[in-house]
Amino acid sequence: MILRDILRLDEIPAATVEVILAANADIIVLQDVDYNAGGATISALADALDERGLTYPHYVSLRPNSGWPTGFDLDGDGRTDRARDAHGYGRFSGAGGMALLSRYPIGEVRNFSELLWQDLPDNSAAGVTPEAALPILRLHSVAAWDVEILLPESSFHILTSHASAPVFDGPEDRNGLRNADELRFWELYLEGWSPDGEAFEAEHFAYVGTLNLDPLRGEGRREALHALLSLPALQDPTPESAFGRATADWEDPTPGDLRVDYILPAAELEVIGSAVIWPEDGPLAEAVVQASDHRLVWVDIAF
Repeated sequence: MILRDILRLDEIPAATVEVILAANADIIVLQDVDYNAGGATISALADALDERGLTYPHYVSLRPNSGWPTGFDLDGDGRTDRARDAHGYGRFSGAGGMALLSRYPIGEVRNFSELLWQDLPDNSAAGVTPEAALPILRLHSVAAWDVEILLPESSFHILTSHASAPVFDGPEDRNGLRNADELRFWELYLEGWSPDGEAFEAEHFAYVGTLNLDPLRGEGRREALHALLSLPALQDPTPESAFGRATADWEDPTPGDLRVDYILPAAELEVIGSAVIWPEDGPLAEAVVQASDHRLVWVDIAF
């Protein structure tokens, strides 16, 4: 979504508003929201929601890696200025970023988006990246945040990212390897490692984001996803819709509908309910199709 379309409330942002209203979440993470300095885009979306009675007074919008030029020919096409030569795919700086909206105040935000791919322990960067680009190429193709939400009696941490699609490369499987390392980042973070040396110690938290990998189908290195899903610190509520556990409506038969978007609460939290908003018919069914090829996932928890 871009600022112009939100201000006009064109088809896509109007449909997005309807889906967000249907979820009525206390905290929501949005993907593929273009970033601009000052947060004008997410502010306009919050205003559109407020006009419909859903108020999010607090939000986070930070410059993503997507569209941020590296100055190197990363895809080997002889050019250094195209979308695939950025830190993450994007035709302009700030394209397709992330945003978080909250009914509750926001505390500390740890932004790990600047972490170099080569600085992740046991990474795969060197074998699939031009040597000259290694000192600047970032791991996360969009962003990675740890956002503290200040609740009345405690705090809650949202861990969020949007991993690379493990496709659109060649036999070297560069995007597949990067996707696996982006997932492994969270595995390491939850086990005590961090880029700045400060271990994650929050009691109440959840991963919320797009991992771009299905547990069973499609391309990608599923061992990285299985390792994350099997961490003792996490639980997987496996939200479903009338269409099963898929969260993305992609062309059949390939890649087909896949589960690529996840909410993984801390293992000790009580899950009250969960679902993927993807009705079979009615006005909301039309809205979810117009809003995105991804579907909104929600999980209700108590602690």
